[in-house]
Amino acid sequence: MDGVYVPLAERLRPKRIAELAGQEHLTNKSGLLALLVANKQPTSIILWGPPGTGKTTIARILNAAWPETDFVELSAVTAGVKDVREVVERARQNKRLQTQTVLFVDEVHRFNKSQQDAFLPHIESGLLVLIGATTENPSFEVNNALLSRTKVVVLNALDEKALSKLIKKAAKAVGRSVAPKAVKLLAQMSGGDARTAINTIEIATQLSKAKDSITEGHIKTVLQRTNYQFDKNGDEHYNLASAFIKSMRGSNVEGSLYYLHRLIVGGEDPLFIARRMVIFASEDIGMAAPYALTLATAAFQAVERVGMPESEYILSHAAMALAESPKSRAATDAMYAAKKQVADHPNAKVPLHLRNAPTKLMKDLGYNKDYKWEADFKPSEGFLPKELEDS
Repeated sequence: MDGVYVPLAERLRPKRIAELAGQEHLTNKSGLLALLVANKQPTSIILWGPPGTGKTTIARILNAAWPETDFVELSAVTAGVKDVREVVERARQNKRLQTQTVLFVDEVHRFNKSQQDAFLPHIESGLLVLIGATTENPSFEVNNALLSRTKVVVLNALDEKALSKLIKKAAKAVGRSVAPKAVKLLAQMSGGDARTAINTIEIATQLSKAKDSITEGHIKTVLQRTNYQFDKNGDEHYNLASAFIKSMRGSNVEGSLYYLHRLIVGGEDPLFIARRMVIFASEDIGMAAPYALTLATAAFQAVERVGMPESEYILSHAAMALAESPKSRAATDAMYAAKKQVADHPNAKVPLHLRNAPTKLMKDLGYNKDYKWEADFKPSEGFLPKELEDS
């Protein structure tokens, strides 16, 4: 036997912060991670970044750099409050031995509020140092109380340059070379994920003959399709939706269509997209092109009735039309101005001359006085309550 199999990604896992790819803003001499290693002072942090950016690697490097610590790993996918309590008890025993306990929680956003609250007193007292890892925005997924006791460290998806270097390193580790076009293709298709890139190289070596160069064909066979990162309930959902709206607002057709189809390919509900365009037609186009609302509403109804994939034509058509339409915030600004007036004068009385007068008593009291049922009739006393007319 050749021994226990160890995945290539694990074999290539960096042992020092300086070896970490694509996070130079954190690993250079003045970077936060480099300082945490140099200072040797355990500190509670939340590592936030896309998959395959080195969150687990960083946690293990920090643990190795922090002397006299007991490193405990939990996955929030499988762990519960009972597991946290066991770690706390272990930390109490460690404290008696003057050993600091460092708890690494992967996917920390999957812990509910009560599970996250279980950490608070122990982090605050210093009994535990927490390293949390998450792919989701901590602002939405981590309790504010927990956030206030930790430092959020933002990791970037690896760019093509960093991935290309990593791909060549992975190929060299298995005794292969990679064709330049294959390197470029894999760097583009890995979605910024180092693990995907390394795993693809490892599998590609099994598809190619010994000592052969890894080609584009091998990469396509392994991946089948782009490693597309999208979660309909996650942070990227909101990022793409925001970019789609802002591209239309900026009258940029190319950007509008790119983000539209990122949403579609990711499996977004087409009615969500159509609904956003209906809102956009009023909010951002408004009085500059009132027909835009009709078009957007028709697109929503068409998508609802036609379904996918044919609705891609409808969504693309509508997005292009809305992007190219003139823009005006007049209706939106007027709406907010009116809402402010309501907030400032919530109980202002309707002027008597604008009130309905179905009885003689009401007419005698001045209801509907001098009002004429004519188009564009403008009463001498105006339309707004007196306090608004005077303001």
